[in-house]
Order: sequence, then C-alpha cells, then structure tokens
Amino acid sequence: MSFQWGIVGTGVIANEMAAALHASGREIYGVTSGREEQAQAFAEKYNVEQVFATFEELVADDTVDIVYIATPHNLHAQMIRQALLADKHVFCEKAITVNDRQLEECVALAKERNLVLSDGVTLFHMPLYKELRRIVASGKLGAVKMVQVNFGSCKEYDVNNRFFSKELAGGALLDIGVYAASFTRFFMTAKPNVVLTTANYFETGVDETSGILLKNEVGEMAVIALTMRAKQPKRGVIACEKGFIEISNYPRAEKATITYTESGQVETITSGETDKALQYEIQDMEEYITNQSGEENLTMIRDVMGTLTSIRSQWGLVYPFE
Repeated sequence: MSFQWGIVGTGVIANEMAAALHASGREIYGVTSGREEQAQAFAEKYNVEQVFATFEELVADDTVDIVYIATPHNLHAQMIRQALLADKHVFCEKAITVNDRQLEECVALAKERNLVLSDGVTLFHMPLYKELRRIVASGKLGAVKMVQVNFGSCKEYDVNNRFFSKELAGGALLDIGVYAASFTRFFMTAKPNVVLTTANYFETGVDETSGILLKNEVGEMAVIALTMRAKQPKRGVIACEKGFIEISNYPRAEKATITYTESGQVETITSGETDKALQYEIQDMEEYITNQSGEENLTMIRDVMGTLTSIRSQWGLVYPFE
C-alpha cells in the first residue's frame, strides 16, 4: 500500500524530509506553509502535486493519508489535534508537544480514531539502536547501571530567533534535550520516577544550560548535560555490569563501540546509514500504519515528554501560551 504525505512547513527539516521521501520512492501529495510563495517554491523543488493556502485545507483533503508537521513547537499540539480530527495519521517533528498534558490529549484522540501518532526523534528509528537494544536485552553486558549523554550546540544568539523565544517554546530542552532524554529512556528498562535538575537561562527566559539526573524504580540512573551556547560532543554512554557502549553523534548514529570490562576488548557494531535517518522514520511510520503497531514507540515518546515536563516543572519554566 502506498501512502500520500502532506507536509506542513518548508524549513530545513521539512526539506530534509521531502528529500528523504523522494529517496524512498514516495511522492509528496501536498504542502502548506505560512508563506504561500515558500510553499510554491518547495512544491516546484520536490514536484509536489498540491499547494494548499492553509493547513486546514491540507488536512481536509481526502487524498492525504499522513500529515508531517515541521512547524515551531508551540503550534504542534493544535495541528496534531486538527489533523487527527480530520482522520489523518500524524508524524510530527520533535518536540512533539511542549508538555505531557498536550501529548496525552493527542494520544487519546489518536487511539479513539484508530490513527497512528509518532515523532521525529531519529534515534528511535535507526537500525543501530534496534541492534544495540537486542544486545543489551540478551544479557551479555549484564544489567544497565548508568546512562550518560551530552548534547551541546552553539546557536548564534539572536533574541528574535525561535531557539531563544519563550513565545515559540524555545530553549535547549525542547530543541536538543529531547534527543538526550530519548537516548536515556531507550536504554532504561523503565521510565524515570526521580528527576533532579538545575538550569541557567537566557535573558528571554528560556533555558540555556542544564544538568539533569534521572533514576527509575529499578535503580538505573542517567546523567544529562545540555548547552545551547557552547558546543559539546553528541556522545552517549551506556554503562553495564560487564562493559559499556559508547556512541558518538548519537541522534543519527550508524556505529557504536562496546568495551568489555574484564578483557578490555573493544567491539565495533555498525548498522544502518546516518544519511538515511529520515528514510528509516518514513519506513517505520508506514509500517506502524500497515501493521497497526507503533505502541512501543508511542510509549517511549510519552515517557520522554513526561520527563521533559517534570524537568521544566522543577525549573518553574512556563511558556506564555500554556
């Protein structure tokens, strides 16, 4: 079965998704954007069949099967709800919503209408992570004890940019922190039930740097370090009783190393291709629809958003529209 995709937004990640859809042999049925001239240019570039003047017109079209949302975070929840009410499956860029209340409302609506809801956290869809989960589950490394993960970007400081805008749900946590929180949740056997954290803030009120400590009911722990005005390596480590896994550039990784504690032996694990990260997202999304699956992925997404919401609650960071 082939699916007709409708794209909402024409920014950098929307262009990446359009290119991935073409590379996967899919056609893009429709696009819409806040600026019609940008939507027209996007349509010409990617041979999109329909340009819609509004989001409402796109989701109302019966030909559209899957709505891909690539707009600022503050618009996600409203757009997801509208698409679901129009009986469309939804693949939304991260962060899927800005808090767990919004997400749970969307999840309930998707379940009620028997629709698939997923998000653009690439690592959930990368073949490498599926292989690493199999290795950890096999017990050959023993129990997971600690997960450590960093993500630091150095955004040019511009108070008018969405990354620094409180009105647009800016800040490090929802932009890059969602990757780090997703990494930790992927390797923990249960969601965190203890969250300790502190942060520094920009003059706009959004988070700039933060340290986060997580623990779950079985005692597995995670440490996260985020920075938005200082580069860090995108590095994750999963420390187990009999060895540790190390992954560099982890959001779209194709390679990891396992160092065995007793022997010091280093094993390299490779699976998938970094350049095909969004193609794996497309493949998984369509399989979720075809096989009526995806519940495990959605559970991960919900757990991550619960953690992000708890973190912001401790900081006392509330966006104006919440």
